[in-house]
Order: sequence, then structure tokens, then C-alpha cells
Amino acid sequence: MIVALSGTPGTGKTSVSALLQKEGYEVVSLNEIAIKKGFIEGIDKKRNSKILDIYRLNEYIRNKYAAEDLVFIQGHAAHFLNVAEKIVLLRCHPKKLKKRLEKKGWNKEKIKENVEAEILDVILCETAERYPEKSIFEIDTSNKTIESVAESIIEIIKSNFEPTKKYNIGKIDWSEEILKDF
Repeated sequence: MIVALSGTPGTGKTSVSALLQKEGYEVVSLNEIAIKKGFIEGIDKKRNSKILDIYRLNEYIRNKYAAEDLVFIQGHAAHFLNVAEKIVLLRCHPKKLKKRLEKKGWNKEKIKENVEAEILDVILCETAERYPEKSIFEIDTSNKTIESVAESIIEIIKSNFEPTKKYNIGKIDWSEEILKDF
């Protein structure tokens, strides 16, 4: 089973992936595959970021990982893969997300863009357009340790990815933050 682990940059994907790997789960970085295999369509000069060839990434991941019992494909664009069977979205309150991105040394414009994307549920909306609600799990990482986020994901795994109210989409709402100055 291929599971996409996605979310706005700064929500904890990379950190939680390291813990999942320590627990014995296979986790693959979407960006690392894209760079290693040359699945880059170009560069977004405004954002100073690579434009991923999602079609080629999807085909590669399907061919390489479809037979696996469980593999996580981690990256903020992982929800674009149509080969994933389940999606785990990490979310973070905009104020905390801003602090996390500042700590990474990101510039103000890039921080603002990502905080706004989190407030507006951009990744959730993109995911909900592609996948049935029962396949999407949403975890608020704002006030959780990376260990407890990993435990939440393991809880989802152990429940065989059965939908649960605890991780249903739509419970996280940052819309009141839209009028605040970030």
C-alpha cells in the first residue's frame, strides 16, 4: 500500500518520517526521487523551487512500490500522486507554522505564502479533489511532539486505515487567522 504523507512545508513531515523509519516503516522522499531520477520539469524562479514531473514520479512510484505492504511517500506534493491509496496530511496552526519556517531561515515572502496556504486549506482542498474523504487522514501537529505525531500515524496504520472521527478531515479550521497580519 502506498501512503502519501503530505502537508504544508514546516508541518513536520521530514521529522516524523525519520521516526517512522526508526520504527521500521519504509519512508521515501518524493523530492529525493525527483532529483535522483531527473523527474524535474523546470525551476519556479519566483519561489526558487523545482517543478516536479508528477506524471513520471507517479509511474516510477507505481512500478517500484505498488507491491509493497506499506510505504510512505513523503513530501509537500505527495498528495498529487494518484497512485497513493491513503493520504496522511499534517497540519499546523499558522502562528506556529510561521515560527517553524522562520527557524528554517526562510524569507518573509515564502513564509507568508505558506502560512496563507495553510490558513486556506490549500493542500487539503487539492487532496479532497483527488481522493475520497475516507482515504484522507488529517493530524494537527501544532501542539504535539514529533513522537506523538508518529504515534498518531501508527495508530492509523494499526486500525488498517479505517476512517475515524479523530482524524477525519474538516475538523481543523484556521480561517479566523486570515485577517491577522503574519
